[in-house]
Amino acid sequence: MSLDNIPAVYRDDVQEVLLTAEQIGVRLDALADEIDRDYAGRDLLLIGVLKGAIFLMADLARRLTIPVAMDFMACSSYGSSTTSSGTVRILKDLEADIAGRHVMIVEDIVDSGLTLDYLVRNLRSRKPASLEVAALLTKPSRREVDLPVRYVGFEIPDVFVVGYGLDFAERYRGLCDIVALKPEIYGR
Repeated sequence: MSLDNIPAVYRDDVQEVLLTAEQIGVRLDALADEIDRDYAGRDLLLIGVLKGAIFLMADLARRLTIPVAMDFMACSSYGSSTTSSGTVRILKDLEADIAGRHVMIVEDIVDSGLTLDYLVRNLRSRKPASLEVAALLTKPSRREVDLPVRYVGFEIPDVFVVGYGLDFAERYRGLCDIVALKPEIYGR
């Protein structure tokens, strides 16, 4: 795919465009339709996992026609690395009480699954009426724990991706497309 939509300052860092903004939009329309059907007649609390899920959360919430509320959590298992350490820390907890509520975790990418597994266990202990996961991206080849992801945007290969909220060293989040970085960029 063409790099024409990538700002010039980032073009030399990009190996390839995996998903265009248009492809993401079409898939989000389909996911929103599915969620609307599944949660018809119920209120839904979306919990965005910061910072990566911010664009997904906003775009998904705008597409939903059911009543939604939003809250955010911030967790860390990566530090400054490109792979999970396996130790998850909650950096920002929820403001809302989720007991008895229908809750959906909105995650940018499920890689090893360690962070998401921790979040699911943590949130289940708070007694929601239901708890599901929506993830824009999943890398099944990297999964270290078996966990259900009810709503999946795209399965991708084991490449390091940025854009649409995903970052490397706080860069590239604002790209509209999801791109694979050249290994020499994140291997520095």
